Amino acid sequence: EMLESNNIINFNGLSNSSSYHTFLLDEERSRLYVGAKDHIFSFNLVNIKEYQKIVWPVSHSRRDECKWAGKDILRECANFIKVLKTYNQTHLYACGTGAFHPICTYIEVG
Repeated sequence: EMLESNNIINFNGLSNSSSYHTFLLDEERSRLYVGAKDHIFSFNLVNIKEYQKIVWPVSHSRRDECKWAGKDILRECANFIKVLKTYNQTHLYACGTGAFHPICTYIEVG
């Protein structure tokens, strides 16, 4: 029924990832934040076609360590975003796997 009503918008995202499993709805700013592989997307809820992308890859040294540990460099040695939480009026708190070396940061969202 939704397909027939033409109310669906496809998001192609990243060509090398289907890892979109962390979400944060920020009704105050009318944003939907989506954590992915090496990226955080920020969608405008008023016009969902409008989005911004924050690139947050793992460091080269951590990726190399992951590879040397026998992990798959394309599927495992990345920064998979696992935590997105509103911290205060201007920042989000975000954490990622960091290629098996977890890392967290504050992201200014204004």
